[in-house]
Amino acid sequence: MEFTSKLFGKINIDEKKIIDFSEGILGFPELKKFVLMYDNEKNTGGGLNFMISIEEPAFSMPVVPALIVEPGYSPKFSENIEAVIGELNEGNVLVMVTMTIPSDVTRMTVNLNAPIIINVDTGKGIQTIVENEEYAVKSPIYDKLKKD
Repeated sequence: MEFTSKLFGKINIDEKKIIDFSEGILGFPELKKFVLMYDNEKNTGGGLNFMISIEEPAFSMPVVPALIVEPGYSPKFSENIEAVIGELNEGNVLVMVTMTIPSDVTRMTVNLNAPIIINVDTGKGIQTIVENEEYAVKSPIYDKLKKD
C-alpha cells in the first residue's frame, strides 16, 4: 500500500504492518489505523519511533519503548486489554509510551500513565490508563537518556 505521510512523505507500507486501534487512541477516538515508523533506516524499533495515522496523514506522534526510558516498567490495568487486542505474552507484546519533545529538548517527557500496548501477533493495539500511581503523565526523560 502506498501512503503519503506529512512527516515521512511518500512511503510503501505492508498492509500487515497496519495496527488496528479499534477504540482509537486517547484524545483521538476517531483515528483507528496506524503504522509504526522508525526514525531512520537502521533503527530496529529500539529507539525513537513514530506512530502515523493512516486516516489522517498529518497526524503522527513520537513514541519510544517504555523499558528504554523506565527499566522495570510494569503497568497495571483495570480493564481486560486482552479482550480487545488478544492474548499477550513476552514474545508478542510491544509497550510504547508517547513522547513530548519541546523546542528545549532538556524538557522532553514521556507519558508513563497511558502506554500503548500492541499485540504484534494480532496487529491490534490499545492505549489505556494504568492503575499505578507512580507513573506520571509527564515524566522527564532527558537526563535518563543522556546517561545511556
